[in-house]
Amino acid sequence: MAEALAVEVAATVLVKLSSAAFQEICSMWGVRDEVEKLNETLMVIQAVLVDAEEQQLHNREITFWLRKFKGACYHVEDLLDEVEIEALRKKVLERGGSTRRKVRHFFSSSNPLAFRFRIVQKIKEAKEMLDEIAINKSKFHLLEGRPPVKNVVHGQRETYSFVKTSDVIGRDEDKKNIVHFLMNPTDGEGEDVPVLPIVGIGGVGKTALAQLVFNDERVVKHFESRIWVCVAEVFDIKQLMIKTIKSATGMKCTDMNKEELHKALHDCLNDKRCFIVLDDVWSEDKRLWNELKDLLCGGAAQGSKIIVTTRSHKVAAITGTVSHYDLEHLSGENCLSLFLKLAFKEGEEKQHKNLVRIGEEIVPKCEGVALAVETLGLISMWMANGLLQSSNTSEEPEDIGNRYIHELWSRSFFQQLIGNVFQFKFKMHDLVHDLALSVAQNESLETLYFMGCKGIEELPKDIRCMISLRALYITIKQTSLQGNGIGCLTSLRILVLSECENLKYFFEDMQSLTALRTFVIMKCKNLISLPQGLKYLTALETLAIFDCEKLDLCMELELGGKEDGSLRKLFIGGLPKVESLPQWIVLGSTKTLQELWIVEMKNLLMLPTWFQNLTSLQKLVIGDCPKLAYLPEGMQHLTALKELTIVECPLLGERCMEETGEDWPKIAHVPHINLIN
Repeated sequence: MAEALAVEVAATVLVKLSSAAFQEICSMWGVRDEVEKLNETLMVIQAVLVDAEEQQLHNREITFWLRKFKGACYHVEDLLDEVEIEALRKKVLERGGSTRRKVRHFFSSSNPLAFRFRIVQKIKEAKEMLDEIAINKSKFHLLEGRPPVKNVVHGQRETYSFVKTSDVIGRDEDKKNIVHFLMNPTDGEGEDVPVLPIVGIGGVGKTALAQLVFNDERVVKHFESRIWVCVAEVFDIKQLMIKTIKSATGMKCTDMNKEELHKALHDCLNDKRCFIVLDDVWSEDKRLWNELKDLLCGGAAQGSKIIVTTRSHKVAAITGTVSHYDLEHLSGENCLSLFLKLAFKEGEEKQHKNLVRIGEEIVPKCEGVALAVETLGLISMWMANGLLQSSNTSEEPEDIGNRYIHELWSRSFFQQLIGNVFQFKFKMHDLVHDLALSVAQNESLETLYFMGCKGIEELPKDIRCMISLRALYITIKQTSLQGNGIGCLTSLRILVLSECENLKYFFEDMQSLTALRTFVIMKCKNLISLPQGLKYLTALETLAIFDCEKLDLCMELELGGKEDGSLRKLFIGGLPKVESLPQWIVLGSTKTLQELWIVEMKNLLMLPTWFQNLTSLQKLVIGDCPKLAYLPEGMQHLTALKELTIVECPLLGERCMEETGEDWPKIAHVPHINLIN
């Protein structure tokens, strides 16, 4: 990931400083004046940052100055977070609590007077640091007031000439104008090949318009050769010559040198009336453009034309031989037509008038940019942005979120979705990532993530006060969690303990965690036993226990003979002390369990007979269980089982071979069986 620009870092801090919520917090603590002075110093430095970012390419000393400034900004950001956290702590304490606790709090370092004194000192230190940086800027003679340049990283976009004409809406008049330019002579055409730049912001439809023109029947008949070259950001003459030759002839010439490429390019253009599209041009280097233009114009016959698409008016001025064509935004009517076309099948919008009304509210926000319309016209994006809510009022936010993720993945917003028993991992397009950050930046995320932080000695003593916490991921050095207050987190939905290497015992006050739905214990090598309180987790849907080498499941857990559990996914693995699975492990959920993973159980000798009671089981994975020799009786009763995977279980795998295996009759009814030894 590219290093953050100082302009962006400063902007982040200044936005937080000027927010109404933060100003209110500052007033509450009586530090508003000090924060205002800090804000003024930051703005003085911000005024020269754009020039500094550009000049650092030639002045290494400025680079060090910028790094020092960013470090100071990060320090200020930490300071602001500390003020916000203290304000939240104050609200929690104001909810109630014993007089004794309030008195103790007054004499602690967190009482208002002590905190204000401490924070004022820190603000002064931060201001002194920024004052020194502000003074040092004078020696660089930096210019003030230049407009900020956004740090946009463009990937190597690759376009092509194909377009589905029916998918492009509202560009008929533009197409007519461009085709007219191509089909008719222009002033001075005998001396040079005319170049028409099409200019517009990203996503407005420049490439789509060029594609429409490129495939127009009149254009196809008029020109002897049509060539499409996607230029993108890297304006490499040799690569552009290769692309041009390949587009014109289909010939691969990557091994040729420039001299050979020049001859091949001249041959494919020579005495032909050519139409060339140079799509997505970014380079403002006039020397490079002139070199490419000479190569293209040197062989083309009279009547040839070139179209350049670009976001930059400067590029248009460099490349154009005629006035550039400004591509206007789509009209509101055309935006709505495109939106409805993408969101619904033909005629389907008539059945969803309420959704059409929502679309009518969304479309004006796209401001005529086709790409924005296309993005917001997958109905799932309306849901993800809170425009649609679940009709089921009892549905949990986590369920809605999972449903949206699958919907977004199915529509290619996410790629390479990888799911396991308790979480999803996926990649997202840069545009979607930016959207997610912009949507999430002001949310209160209700998640505390300490997983992998091996330096944490113990949980905060006041974690019991985080009553809105929904997800807790922790790695700690404690041997016991007894008395830590996790049992007070009544809103908790997800609890994950990972790499707690000293942990031997859990906490027993789990009876209040009635909302907990996912409980994961992994890589806790000294864990001896699980808590009796597991039986109180009446909402638990996912339980995962793996890589706990000292854990023995032979504990007595009385469930009262009930079969009203809620467990749907169970993952057991990496437990070398376990030779058999006790029935309590499914927590009375034999009728609800849908997915069961049993992996890396090196000493597991048998599967229990109660397996036949898992009447809702749809997926069973057994892997790396070398001592497991056979399947239990009654497996044929698992009529809901759709997928069975057995991996690296040599004894069991042999018995489950199709037709010939002794256990084959027990699983023959399963539609999908994967045996990998």
